[in-house]
Amino acid sequence: MGHLSTHVLDTMHGCPAAGMQGRLLRVDGAAAPRTIASFTLDADGRPDGPLLDAQAMAAGRYRLVFGVAAYFRARGVALPEPPFIDEVALDFGIADAAGHYHVPLLVSPWSYSTYRGS
Repeated sequence: MGHLSTHVLDTMHGCPAAGMQGRLLRVDGAAAPRTIASFTLDADGRPDGPLLDAQAMAAGRYRLVFGVAAYFRARGVALPEPPFIDEVALDFGIADAAGHYHVPLLVSPWSYSTYRGS
């Protein structure tokens, strides 16, 4: 049974990005992307449960958006205005609704990377 998950690590402080806000959007061609989930990361840098469970999984295009600058400011990091990285938007596709899709984010105020995790 398929599901979608994420995990965010704060590479500046070397810890999970607890408290970071995020949202999941469905991107349907010409229609405006629509938010299908909003979440706050827990102490392990993960949302409370899968972003899409087996019932909600569907093939298509999606976008994860993470509030990076707000998170680092809340941690007391002095950022310029505007910040170098404000939000990180990751566009990805789900081709197999029965598959497990894990989208990790490694982030600092100045860089980020992602990949399809396991």
